[in-house]
Amino acid sequence: MKSLPDIVGSFSRKHVVVIGDAIADQFIYGEISRVSREAPVFILRHEHTETSPGGAGNCAANLASLGAQVRLVSVIGDDEAGRILLQKLRHSGIDTDSVFVANDRRTTTKVRVLAGQIHSTRQQVIRIDYDEETELTLSVGEKLRAAAEKTVSDADAVIISDYNYGVASPEISAVVRDANQARKIPVLVDSRFRLSQFPGFTSATPNEDEVEKLLGAEHADEAALASAAEGLRRELGYEALLVTRGGHGMTLIEADAAPLHIDAVGARLPLDVTGAGDTVMATYTLALASGASFDQAAHLANFAGGIVVMKRGTATVTSSELIAAALGNNR
Repeated sequence: MKSLPDIVGSFSRKHVVVIGDAIADQFIYGEISRVSREAPVFILRHEHTETSPGGAGNCAANLASLGAQVRLVSVIGDDEAGRILLQKLRHSGIDTDSVFVANDRRTTTKVRVLAGQIHSTRQQVIRIDYDEETELTLSVGEKLRAAAEKTVSDADAVIISDYNYGVASPEISAVVRDANQARKIPVLVDSRFRLSQFPGFTSATPNEDEVEKLLGAEHADEAALASAAEGLRRELGYEALLVTRGGHGMTLIEADAAPLHIDAVGARLPLDVTGAGDTVMATYTLALASGASFDQAAHLANFAGGIVVMKRGTATVTSSELIAAALGNNR
């Protein structure tokens, strides 16, 4: 069995396709100057604005940061946010030939305003979401389906990153499922509360809240959560399910194996959890594509999550950081 550092060393030889909803994560930083006369609110003096790939884009960026060759299949709007997002994706080394621009859509954008006093750390005070609720046109949907069919044909793994903005359609799922059955590559799903619509794949990384909402019940303890997650795994026909639990770590549910609880690593209080789930998914998938067991892949994903939550904004993890974490934990 490969060691964890050896598995990470294989990442650069892997080609992964990400299919899903690319989001522009925008961060507006400001210094609190005074209280407004118009209302009991602070006035912020704008310092700078940063835009990072979010959603499927963040998953792709993490894969690229870990050394993989990455192709993204998605759609953006013909607007400033979309143009900045596309530039950031390309700068990260992601193949964006299958990122289509739709004139009738706007780029899904999540704006976070971070404020603080002159010498204090900026803290998020509000988030404003610009959601795209328009359905994809038939022509754009067909372009996405054709791109998915082409790109997965030689991939080592596929990630479906579903934020419920239309890219991860039943037609796309059918294309990926056919590839999975023909070539037996890992296909993983990250879906916000729609996991039940993506059966028959390799694995998924829902968080504890998503599992409870999917099953319509809360769980009193770790054992109850594990039992419920095993039922969900069987229902979906997955080989494994990795349930993320924030500061409580992760629980790996694998067919024909006892539930495995993995304690969280790193600092007890995270700096910023934005996009941490995308980092976990990218690492978990790359590890499986590199020959890791589900156990090993889950541990690497746990290390990656512990690293990225100590970075501000929508951040990524590098292979050298991941190897250092694995060696530091004697794995």
